[in-house]
Amino acid sequence: MDNQFDKIWDQLAQPRFIIIYIAIILLVVFAIVISVMVNEYRFNKVTKRIKENSDHAEEQRKQEKEKREEPPCRFDMLTHQDEEKASVPKRTFEEDITLRRICEEFRMFAAGKLGLYYEISDIREFISGLAVSRILILQGMSGTGKTSLAYAFGEFLENPSTIIPVQPMWKERTDLIGYYNEFTKRFNETLLLQKMYEANGREEMYITILDELNIARVEYYFAEFLSLLEIPDPESRYLEVVSDKWKNDPKGLKNGRIKLPENMWFLGTANNDDSTFAISDKVYDRAMVLDLNKKSEPFQAVGYRTLPFTAKKFTSVVAETIASGSVSDDVLEKLTKLDGYLIEKFQITFGNRIMRQIKSYLPVYVACGGTELEALDDILTKKVLRKLETQNTAYLRSEAEELCNFIDSVFGEENMKRCKEYIRRVARNI
Repeated sequence: MDNQFDKIWDQLAQPRFIIIYIAIILLVVFAIVISVMVNEYRFNKVTKRIKENSDHAEEQRKQEKEKREEPPCRFDMLTHQDEEKASVPKRTFEEDITLRRICEEFRMFAAGKLGLYYEISDIREFISGLAVSRILILQGMSGTGKTSLAYAFGEFLENPSTIIPVQPMWKERTDLIGYYNEFTKRFNETLLLQKMYEANGREEMYITILDELNIARVEYYFAEFLSLLEIPDPESRYLEVVSDKWKNDPKGLKNGRIKLPENMWFLGTANNDDSTFAISDKVYDRAMVLDLNKKSEPFQAVGYRTLPFTAKKFTSVVAETIASGSVSDDVLEKLTKLDGYLIEKFQITFGNRIMRQIKSYLPVYVACGGTELEALDDILTKKVLRKLETQNTAYLRSEAEELCNFIDSVFGEENMKRCKEYIRRVARNI
């Protein structure tokens, strides 16, 4: 038995078997090393995946926290305009326009397209008023087409007018542009605010109609607009919307303020009855006025069409007209005489603002197709002689005819008919 064991041992102890043993041991060690490496790789991969999931979850929690802490967007409609701005198609506009062409084609368009009939003199006064001021008051008897005229002009420009019905309780600018609601954390964006924001990024003329503007006190709710429009530089006309700035406010707001659009005109319709307030001198002095007291006879409109042009083109044509068509020396001399007489007899004077308006209005009205004296007759009635209504009743009645005679002596009996008619009517009714 022992010999047999020795033989087996001798066989196993031979060099070739020792090499086999070593190879087996190396294979086992190699297998163990490979197994350890694979397990470590798998462990690292699982650890990395767990870390990535943890980091992602942490990032999500961070984003959700920031989202909860970030204030909500308070200007939904204005922000929507920012998002849609890139998709607004580019428009083409008429470049070859004159003031006379605007008047004549607008009158034909209103009649042919909308069935609205106006005298050419009314259209000239309308366009001339837009040329001189961003505020135009359309007044007169009910049913004479005040709102319709302003509406028709928007259709003529292919940019519909915005109608803002004035409410009797309006007292401040928030009634026009809206206010921030602390409960909902949203700004109540009015139609006017939306249109102002839209206009600031566009070229068209924007017509805003303040319908029945004197059913509330204009000098209250429109006070800030009146003041801003007096600033010579349009780039400095900013109206406060909110008193602070949020990160996600619309791009067009600067520190909570909106620019008063240079391409927006405000047209107010006014009725004079027991339900309305008298319009103050502060408003009348800054605005141009168009009286519509009678309906015009229908006529045949031929070849009517729209005429879209930019606000910049309109203002440039007006500026060129004023620069090249100054008021004649003869008219200026007559105005000086009338001014002196009104100061002496009634303590009424033209004032610098009204003189500037006269010097702009006359050449524009002539370019629209009228005459210088027709324009003067119109603007003196509305801007200067209107102040006779505040005079002492008995004194005005005694002086009215003498004033008419003075006007005849300065301008000629055949001229200034509206002025004389107005003076006599005020003297009768005051």
